[in-house]
Amino acid sequence: MCLYKNWFSGQIPHEIGYLNSLVDLELNSNNLMGEIPISIGNLRNLTILQLHTNQLSGHIPQEIRLLTSLIDLKFESNNLIGQIPTSIGNLKNLRTLYLYKNGLSGSIPATIGNLSNLRYLSLFSNNFTGQIPISLGGLTNLEFISLDDNKLFDHIPKEIGLLSSLVELYLSSNFLFGQIPSSIRNLTKLNKFSLFFNQLSGHLPLELNNISAKLVVFQIGGNHFSGPLPENLCLGKSLTYFSVVYNNFSGNIPKGVKNCTTLQRVRLEHNKLSGDISEDFGIYPNLTYIDLSSNNFHGQLSSNWGLCSKLEALKISKNRISGKIPPELANASHLEFLDLSFNQLVGNIPKSFSTLHSLGVLKLVGNKLSGNITLGIGESSLLTELDLAANRFIGFIPEGLRSCQKLTVLNFSQNMFDGRIPYDIGSLQFLQTLDLSQNMLTGKLPQQFGGLISLQSLNVSHNKLSGSIPSSMAQCLGLVSIDVSYNELEGVLPNNKAFENATFESLRNNKDLCGNIAALKPCSSGSPEKKTDQGHKTTTLVLKIVIPIGVIGVVAMVVVIWLIPLRRCIKEMPRASRENLFAILNFDGNIAYESIVEAVGKNPTSCDKDPTEATDNFDSRYCIGVGGSGSVFRAELSNGEIFAVKKLNEPIQGDESRDFRSFSNEIRTLSEVRHRNTVRLYGFCSHVRHSFLVYEYLEGGSLAQVLSHDEKSIEFDWIKRVNVAKAVAKALSYMHQGSFPTIVHRDISSKNILFDHEYEAHISDFGTARLLNSNSSNWTSFAGTFGYTAPEFAYTMEVNEKCDVFSFGVVVLEVIMGRHPGELVSSISSSSLSENQNVFLKEVLDPRLSSPGKHEAEELVLIAKIAFAYLNFNPGSRPTMFQVSALLSKKMQPSNLFPHITLSQLFGLEFPTV
Repeated sequence: MCLYKNWFSGQIPHEIGYLNSLVDLELNSNNLMGEIPISIGNLRNLTILQLHTNQLSGHIPQEIRLLTSLIDLKFESNNLIGQIPTSIGNLKNLRTLYLYKNGLSGSIPATIGNLSNLRYLSLFSNNFTGQIPISLGGLTNLEFISLDDNKLFDHIPKEIGLLSSLVELYLSSNFLFGQIPSSIRNLTKLNKFSLFFNQLSGHLPLELNNISAKLVVFQIGGNHFSGPLPENLCLGKSLTYFSVVYNNFSGNIPKGVKNCTTLQRVRLEHNKLSGDISEDFGIYPNLTYIDLSSNNFHGQLSSNWGLCSKLEALKISKNRISGKIPPELANASHLEFLDLSFNQLVGNIPKSFSTLHSLGVLKLVGNKLSGNITLGIGESSLLTELDLAANRFIGFIPEGLRSCQKLTVLNFSQNMFDGRIPYDIGSLQFLQTLDLSQNMLTGKLPQQFGGLISLQSLNVSHNKLSGSIPSSMAQCLGLVSIDVSYNELEGVLPNNKAFENATFESLRNNKDLCGNIAALKPCSSGSPEKKTDQGHKTTTLVLKIVIPIGVIGVVAMVVVIWLIPLRRCIKEMPRASRENLFAILNFDGNIAYESIVEAVGKNPTSCDKDPTEATDNFDSRYCIGVGGSGSVFRAELSNGEIFAVKKLNEPIQGDESRDFRSFSNEIRTLSEVRHRNTVRLYGFCSHVRHSFLVYEYLEGGSLAQVLSHDEKSIEFDWIKRVNVAKAVAKALSYMHQGSFPTIVHRDISSKNILFDHEYEAHISDFGTARLLNSNSSNWTSFAGTFGYTAPEFAYTMEVNEKCDVFSFGVVVLEVIMGRHPGELVSSISSSSLSENQNVFLKEVLDPRLSSPGKHEAEELVLIAKIAFAYLNFNPGSRPTMFQVSALLSKKMQPSNLFPHITLSQLFGLEFPTV
C-alpha cells in the first residue's frame, strides 16, 4: 500500500493492524497526526514502513520490535518524542533507519549495534544525549551515519574505525570533546567527513592522510584543534569543500592544497596559519568561495586569483598582505564579494575593477591605498556595501553613485577627501549606513539627504562642512544614530528623533547649532533659519495637497492596467520561462488573478505597450516599502479594493535569468504556503522586461516601521508584542515542519513582518526562500539581512531551518526591546554576556511602554528565554520552531519574579518534548 503525498489527514486508524498480509506501507508526506497505533505491531510481513514527513506525535511504540521482516523504516520529519525503544535491536534485517527531525531524546540505544545489515542510519536534529554507543562499531555494512545536531557528549569512540564500509560521517553540532581517534585511518572509503561545532581539541592525527583517496567534503570548523593541517587531504584529487574555520591551526598551507584543482569552497579563516600567500595557493578552475581572513599570511596578492574563472567570493582580511592589488583580479568576472580589509596594501584601486559588474560587496578598509577613486568603482548596479575607510585616498568623492541603487553601506571615513558631498548620494533609498567622517569635506550637506529613507546611521564628523543641516532630513524616519561634530554647521536641528535625542558629543564643536539639546543654545523665534524652515514647511504642505490631486487619478488608472495583463504577458515571455511559469501556475494563482480582473470589471489588456510607460508613472509617495528585489506600492482600484503591488527592479542586462529565478521562486514558495500568518499572493504578471506580484494589502505597516515610530510603538503594547512572537512562531513552525517540502525563509527580519489593522503578524517577502530537497544539496549563496543572519550560514552556506530559528530570536528581542539588539546578539550567541550579565531584563525592555503586569511579565520572561536559546552559536542547541510554538501556546501563571530576573539567568531554558 503506497499512499505517498495524497494529503490524507487525521490519525492512522487502529484497524490498520488487521491488514496482516501487508508488506509495504507508505503513508509519507501527508498530513497525518496523532500517535502511531500499537496495532502496527501486527503487520508481521511488513518490509517497508514509511510514515515520514507528517505531523505524528507521541512515542515510537514498543511493538515495533515485532516487525522483524522490516528492511526500510522511515519516521523522519514528524513530532515524535521519547526514547528509541531498546527492542529496535530485534529488527535484524533492517537496512535503513531514518528518525531524523523529531523530538526524540535520551541516549541512543546500544542495541542499534545489533542491526548488522544496517547501511543507512540518520538520527540528526533530535535531542539525544549521552555518548555515541561503542556498539555502533559492529555495523560493518554501514555506509551512512548522521548524528549531527543533537546533544551528544564525551569522546568519539575509537570503535568508529571499525566501520570499514562508511562513506559519509556526520557528527557536527554536538558537545563532543577530546581528539579524533587514530582508528579513523581505517575509513578508506570515506567521502564526506563533518565534525564542525563541537569541542574537539588537540592535533589532527596523521592517520587522516590515509582517508584522502575519495574525500570530497572535510569540515571540522568551530572546534579547538591546533597544530598543522594534514598534508595529503587532496591526494585523491576529489576534495571540493575544505573548511577548518575557527580553530587554532598554525603553520603553512599544505602543498597538496595548492594543486587541488577540484576545490570549490575553502574556509580557513580565524586560525593562526602563516606563509607567503603569493606562493602557497594555485589556480582553481572550480573555486567559488575562499576565505583566508584572520590569519598570519604575508606576501603579495597573486594575479592567479583572476584565473579562478568561477570565483564569487574572495576574503583575505586581517592578514599582513602587502603590495598592490593586481589588476588581473578583475578577470574573475563572477566576483560578488571582495574583502581585502586590514592589510598593508598600497597603490590605487585598479581601473579594471570597473568591469566587475557582479560585485556586491567591496571592502578595502584599513590599508594604505591612495590616489583618486575612479568613477568605474561606483558603477556596479549590484553593489550593496562599499567600505574604503582608513586609507589615504584623496580628491573628490566620485559622482555617479546614483547608479548603485542597492547600496546599504557607504563608508569613506578616515581618508583625505575634499570638496563637496555629491548630491546623488541622496538618491540611495536603501542606504542604511553613511560614514564620511574624518576627511576634509567642505560645503553644505545636500538637501537631497532627505531622500535617504532607509538611513539608520549618519556620521559626517571631523570635516569642514558649513551651513545648516537640511530640514528635509526630518523625513529620515529610520535614523537612529548621528554624529555631525567638529564642523562649521549652524542653524536649527531637523525635526527628527535622532537629532532630538542626540548627545552633545555628537553635535559639539560647530559654528552655531541651536536646539533643545543640553549645552546647545535654544533657537530664537526670529531666527532666519527658523523662518526659512517654516517657509519650506509651508511650501511642502501646499505641494502635498496640490500634487496628489493631479496624480492620483493617473496612478489609479495605471495600477488597474498593471494588474490585468496576465495571460498576454505570459505569451510575451521566452519559451523556457513561459513553461516554468505555467508550472508555477498549478496553484490557485490563476483563479485569484481572474477574480481581480472580474472585480475591476474590465477585459484583460495586452502587454504590447512598453511596460516602462506604466512604471514611470508610479510616484514615490505611493511607495510603502523597498527591498533588495523591488518596491511595493499601495494600489487602490476604482471599486475601492486595495492591493499591495510589488514592482520588481528592472533586470540587469545579461542577468535576466537571476531576476526570473528570484521572481518565480517567490511565486513557487507562496504556492506551497497556506497559513494565516503569511501574506497571501493573489496573482502576478511576468514580462521579458517587467514583472510584478499582487498581494493582499496589510495596512499596519512593517514591524520595523512600528518600532521606529514613538506613537505607534506605544499603541503596540505588551500583549500585542507577545502575540506577534506567537504568530510568527506558528507560521515558521508550519513552514519548517507542517509543510512539504520544508520551506526556509532565509530573511526573517523586522522589515519582513507585516501587520494588519489589528496588529496580527504576517511573514512577507519570500523572494529568497528555499524549498529544501532531501535528495540534493542545500548549499547556496548568501541571502538575508545583516544583523539577523545566523553565524553558521556564513560558515557552511548550507540552508536549513536553524537559520530561520536564529533570525526569529533576533526579531523576538527586537520586539520586546523596541530596537535591534545589536551587540547583545553576539554576546548571547557565545553564551557570554560579560558586562551585561547582571543587567536586569526589565532594564532592556522598550522604555516607551509602562511596566508589564504580572501575567504579561511572565510571558515576556519566557519569550526572552526563547530568544536566548535561539541565538546560541551552536545551531544544534537551538530548539525547533515546533517546540517553541507549542510552548508559547500554553497558559502562563502570573509570577512576582520578573523584577529580579537578570540577563544571565535567561540561559538554559529546558524545552519540553512536545
